[in-house]
Amino acid sequence: MNNNSKSTNNHIKKMSIDGLVIAKFSRSVFKDMQKGKITAANCTCSVWENFSQTIENLTMWNDHFEQNSDIICHVKKYEDIVKAHTEGKVGIILGWQNTSAIENDLKKLKIFYDLGIRIAQLTYNTQNLVGSGCWETNDGGLSDFGKDVVLEMNRLGMVIDLSHVGAKTSSDTISLSNAPVTYTHCCPALKKHPRNKTDDQLKEIANKDGMIGFASYTPFLPKGSDSNIDDCISAMDYLINIVGEDQVGIGTDWVQDQDISFFEYLQKDKGTGRYVTTPYKVVPPMPDGMSKLSQFQNFIPAMDRAGWSTKKIEKVLGINWYLFFKKIWK
Repeated sequence: MNNNSKSTNNHIKKMSIDGLVIAKFSRSVFKDMQKGKITAANCTCSVWENFSQTIENLTMWNDHFEQNSDIICHVKKYEDIVKAHTEGKVGIILGWQNTSAIENDLKKLKIFYDLGIRIAQLTYNTQNLVGSGCWETNDGGLSDFGKDVVLEMNRLGMVIDLSHVGAKTSSDTISLSNAPVTYTHCCPALKKHPRNKTDDQLKEIANKDGMIGFASYTPFLPKGSDSNIDDCISAMDYLINIVGEDQVGIGTDWVQDQDISFFEYLQKDKGTGRYVTTPYKVVPPMPDGMSKLSQFQNFIPAMDRAGWSTKKIEKVLGINWYLFFKKIWK
């Protein structure tokens, strides 16, 4: 190993990477991310939006990058994560929670890749042209169009996310993909919930070198809104016992500053149809001890309390995500 490699490896030890944030993004939120020493985060910029609506969202993100260049930067390659870390900024990885933005045109993936999209979830809860979501009554698996989408994402070097994707569609994707895929934000099935992944599902993605981001989202946890950060660490340990400490990271699913109308949008099929899940009456709280993005580093003392080694903490906090992105992004 040369000296440059040693320097890089030492540098990434202190990285903190969040696999999924879906906050109401603003300078205030970016400041909290910086205060929480978040090196980089997968930030959702499209859920139910179509092509033109997603372009509008990216126009807004261009404004964010220009107006907050002292705090954030746009991550398009893995080296940008190191650069953000060196400069003390938050690296923003623009990602989708659905592929509705490409509509029925595979060529639009390249357009969005060129605009900086680096992560895309195939489906969001229900059926689309690619495949089935985890709340869909019948999961028919990847469509032929969906197979084309998977292979095109492989060709471009886009991370494929399966967090909200149905079990059959996920299995088809894991089998077909030429590159490892991820659950950026999920929980193990310690609680029965369509969004939680069974032990077999976790092993399936891990056996193909996939990455699993733990979602500290209280509706998925056994204690619900009474959950605290130590409960999160316990669930992470459960994950690690199944797949090992090299393939687990954090994907908080932070919804900071979002209001109930946003959840209505998320919970309705295609954003406007029937409620897919029971409507929330209030915005679900984050676990006690991590109500804001500024508290990301609270994971460390909680991991210490659980007896984690420094090496294990560093891996789960950021190194595992960094190495996964480095593997996928060409």
